[in-house]
Amino acid sequence: MKSVTPRRRKLILYFSLPFLIICGGFAGDFFQYSKQLDIFANVYREVNTYYVDEVNPGDLMKTAINGMLGDLDPYTNYYPESEIEDYRMKHVSTEYGGVGASSFMRGDSVMVYDVIEGMPAQLAGLRAGDVVQAVNGRSLKGLSPEEVDEMMKGQSGTTVRLKVQRFGEAQPLEINITRTEIKVKNVSYYTMLNDSTGYIKLDKFLQNCYDEMRTAFLELKKNQGLKALVFDLRGNGGGLLEESVNILNLWIKKEQLMVTQKGKISGANNTYYTRNEPVDTDIRIVVLVDKNSASASEITAGNFQDIDRGVVVGQRSYGKGLVQQTRPLTYNSQMKVTVAKYYTASGRCVQTKIYTHEGGAESSFKLVSDSTIKPFKTAAGRTVYDGSAVYPDVYVPLTDTSNIGRMVYRQLLVFDYATRYRSLHPSIDSVATFHLSDADYQDFIAFTTSRTTDYKTETESAYAELKEQVIKDKYYASISKELDQLGSKLKHDQRADLLHFKDEIVPMLEQEIIRRYYYEKGSFKSMFVKDKVFLAGINTVNNVPLYTSILKGEGDYKVIGKPTAK
Repeated sequence: MKSVTPRRRKLILYFSLPFLIICGGFAGDFFQYSKQLDIFANVYREVNTYYVDEVNPGDLMKTAINGMLGDLDPYTNYYPESEIEDYRMKHVSTEYGGVGASSFMRGDSVMVYDVIEGMPAQLAGLRAGDVVQAVNGRSLKGLSPEEVDEMMKGQSGTTVRLKVQRFGEAQPLEINITRTEIKVKNVSYYTMLNDSTGYIKLDKFLQNCYDEMRTAFLELKKNQGLKALVFDLRGNGGGLLEESVNILNLWIKKEQLMVTQKGKISGANNTYYTRNEPVDTDIRIVVLVDKNSASASEITAGNFQDIDRGVVVGQRSYGKGLVQQTRPLTYNSQMKVTVAKYYTASGRCVQTKIYTHEGGAESSFKLVSDSTIKPFKTAAGRTVYDGSAVYPDVYVPLTDTSNIGRMVYRQLLVFDYATRYRSLHPSIDSVATFHLSDADYQDFIAFTTSRTTDYKTETESAYAELKEQVIKDKYYASISKELDQLGSKLKHDQRADLLHFKDEIVPMLEQEIIRRYYYEKGSFKSMFVKDKVFLAGINTVNNVPLYTSILKGEGDYKVIGKPTAK
């Protein structure tokens, strides 16, 4: 046998130790995986065998998987085979066979919320506010929203028969609608606002998003005087990362770094550059954002900032800097899993939440602390920050809504009054000239006060808390008379509140009523007159000195300091 010298023995030991550690670690992980899977299989088998009632194995498994993934973050999800088509429609494609109408459950009833202009439902006469009682002769009572949705969808060219009850009609109506291939556009609206300014509203970043954006912009460019663009990303929850990069490429030079993606494994790492020659690098652009602008919307808005290519206007965005990837599983199921974080051109990540994986995703996160927020520089040297979403260059604070305003909207009183108004008025003036009269508003007050409502003013809520504390501290007996008198004086007068907040409620009513006659286009045109964020955007993009000074980090506009994570 060949002898082993002390030096050789030492080398063998050095090389063997990492191997043993790696193998030991792998063996330990493998043992834990096997152990936990075995426990789970035993629980699953015992429940199936001994639980007193019949159980659905598929439902049990889905609940178990969702419970496991729910401990990670809200974006890591499991989709069984039966839900794949719904997932594809919501997250990838905008095409389906249907009628072009949306609905919601109101108690046990299915109510039409909106119809798309030019689609089969609208052409057949279906209206927002109609109550759908039956589909193809089958009553909808007791059915879930998902079941109703499935009944409405179907192969293009087939007919669906609806029985609907319309406000103001004594008898139900029967409406036959021929289904068609519904293509819900990513770009819901675009137009010229004036001789030099265009507007594009992008709702989502799904398939064909770039093609729609390019087509819309080229249509606007046919106007020789086009010098500025208002690009509206409010309410846009994101979608496909590549679509965002391609859209940025419309206005940003070729081979510009847009996104760096970093994950746990090398396969999740990636960089995204603009690949094509841009369409227009000179046009002035403002991007409108709000708290619901997320993910791909934040990539887009954030990069307009980072490269100093446009001015962001509105409120702080959502703050989602995570990337998901779809992974195929057995039996035609799949999962969407968070694989990386993304970083915009300046190197910042907009993610505002750190998930701690303790007790469920919704309760197990903390916000990025102020002390860890780091500054980054745009191409022109402006300061932007990570960990705090996309903070607008021009901040437009949200207008506080009164309690009575929230009540009439949330309890669908605005929606119901618009339904009633539509039944009584076959037509209205143009969007530009329509206004609700004083008599109409008095009619709305009578309509509202005649219905059961439940709301409190902030003062009443504060009084209720005070009274509860007084009772808890056992002082009520001695001051009950005075306290009750105060409560009586503070009690709201609904009619008086509706009159006091008339200027807030009338625009809500007008926009909802306009939508009943002029659909989504009418709603946009109404917004152009009254929307504060939109007006701030168009004023900024058309004020060339102001626009230029913002991109240089100069100017006399209101500068918002370093944002906090709260």
